[in-house]
Amino acid sequence: MRKSDPLEQDSLIPEQTKWDWLTPLCLLGLCLMSIIFIRSAQAFGGGNYWKMQILWSVIGFSLYAVVSVINYQLWMRYAHIFYFLVIIGLLLVFGGPMIYGARRWIDFGLFKVQPSEIAKWSTMIFGASLLARSKVGDMQDSLRGILKVAACFALPMFLIFLQPDLGSTLVFPPIAFSLLYVARMPTKFFISTFVVFVVLLGLLGFDLFNYYQYKLENPKPSDAVVAYEDSSLLPLKDYQRKRILTFVAPEVEDPQGVGSNWNRIQALIAVATGGVSGKGLGEGMQAKLGYLPTAVAHNDFIFAVIAEESGLLGGSLAIGMLCLVVFGCLRVAAQAADRFGSMLAVGVSVLLMTHIFINVGMTIGITPITGLPLPFLSYGGSFMVVCFLMLGMVQSVFRYRKSVL
Repeated sequence: MRKSDPLEQDSLIPEQTKWDWLTPLCLLGLCLMSIIFIRSAQAFGGGNYWKMQILWSVIGFSLYAVVSVINYQLWMRYAHIFYFLVIIGLLLVFGGPMIYGARRWIDFGLFKVQPSEIAKWSTMIFGASLLARSKVGDMQDSLRGILKVAACFALPMFLIFLQPDLGSTLVFPPIAFSLLYVARMPTKFFISTFVVFVVLLGLLGFDLFNYYQYKLENPKPSDAVVAYEDSSLLPLKDYQRKRILTFVAPEVEDPQGVGSNWNRIQALIAVATGGVSGKGLGEGMQAKLGYLPTAVAHNDFIFAVIAEESGLLGGSLAIGMLCLVVFGCLRVAAQAADRFGSMLAVGVSVLLMTHIFINVGMTIGITPITGLPLPFLSYGGSFMVVCFLMLGMVQSVFRYRKSVL
């Protein structure tokens, strides 16, 4: 007897045509805030990034609408193709332009594409498709599934780390573990992974301590850095160690606050002085006077601009809408018709949560500065369009969900 194909014509008709309108309404509000505050952040530097943000928003909403009406199960059939295309893109960036000491973009002339952002999406759907097809029961089957997902995530993580882009690299493990959790991997696996994580964290702490001691004992810092990188067991660059050490012990690495600690201090001042209702649109002194550099005010530290100019109320509104989007994804995961749909919705929610926590956290000083954008608020075409694409898939999961809610 021929096996039934989940992508047959009958399955292309949604059981319910009802749409989840709360998510697109929140996305509309977030995009409007993004355009307004990017314009405000760039007003005194002569930037026109807000105009490009309008274009990316229109493209994103258009893609969201198209993807929402496509049966999400189709992505499982072609996931391997998107995955390998992105791997090729990640290899091509090494011949691309060097910007701020990293090669992360493919330059098409009129615009640049950052494959690492697309890789988050393609790796997620490929990993979900592998697990959805796997039989997870006994330990042997589970081990096969774990090894498949590990190989799927390890390759793009390695290529992104080489760019170097530590922030984007750190986004992949939470997504992988969320997929494995939905696939109901054995509890022993997660306990073992936690033990390995604690050991690696200890090695990182030991490495940072030795790094600081090595710099103190060598009169020429540049020579010391090169020598230490050659002898260290961890493949971290000097600026990555500095960022972590600046977060853990800023008074040690950057006591004058003139290095990587500068942005962190200015962002904290912006958030703290915003008060309840803020200073008013365009009246934020940190961005206005250039204390919060124009190179980061509209992207990595857009939340600092929002908090200073619209205060606690504006910041809470932005975070509230982001939380509604995330919880909407989790709600869809609980209603999904199959395991693949649940994995897609959970993976998207975890990716967004990771970006939100790290970005807002570095603005208020509770996480290291990594350069991860804030979804739908930070400037950036690649990440914004990919986020719309992912949420379009979640909307499709909702439309093809179980008939009983």
